Amino acid sequence: MTAAAYSRILLKLSGEALMGDDAYGINEEVVSRIVSEVAEVNRLGVQVGVVIGGGNIFRGMKGAASGMDRATADYMGMLATVMNAMALADAMRRVDLEARVQSALRIDQVVEPYIRGRAIRHLEEGRVVIFAAGTGNPFFTTDTAAALRGAEIGAQIVLKATKVDGVYTADPKKDPAAQRYHRISFDEAIGRNLAVLDSTAFALCRDQKLPINVFSIFKPGALKRVVMGEDEGTLVHS
Repeated sequence: MTAAAYSRILLKLSGEALMGDDAYGINEEVVSRIVSEVAEVNRLGVQVGVVIGGGNIFRGMKGAASGMDRATADYMGMLATVMNAMALADAMRRVDLEARVQSALRIDQVVEPYIRGRAIRHLEEGRVVIFAAGTGNPFFTTDTAAALRGAEIGAQIVLKATKVDGVYTADPKKDPAAQRYHRISFDEAIGRNLAVLDSTAFALCRDQKLPINVFSIFKPGALKRVVMGEDEGTLVHS
């Protein structure tokens, strides 16, 4: 069997990805399919960390826009990510995939606190580690949490799972002539103003020379193909 291109990855999942076609909440069928993709990669011996968003339940920016205090809204969003992480871990348990949830906010009765050394030990023992509550600070997105946790645990790549199978020259839904970038440098992505991650997360990945692959989580087998180093999604590199 061909070896995987990466031995440790950080997968960034949006909360919206868990909704499927529902208006809000968690779609069990979608979660089961995502879990099966992660389990397949885990069986290859790849260590998987996951950062998950909470936009399917509550989005801090939206709350702030409606007049709520921004910090309060962001903390509520962090709690939503904990709920998603617990649901994802439970779905993994049902398919005999060991997972641990670590939260940047202390909720010790429910999930583990984020402790870097413990997270790395879990990964080394074959468990999936789901990082919840973002960075634990308001005003930072879960994109930034993904970049930060990826750097902290020594991941070789950050995989951003989206609804689109890569980064394009234009919106492929509006422009049929839009072309997918197969590979692009950080500097090129900045120069062309491509929205790969939010600016803080992108700068952190660039500074740490931590590559990013943007791919579609809804494309069957895409996660495995990325991990195997195949031409899937868009690779952003130094």
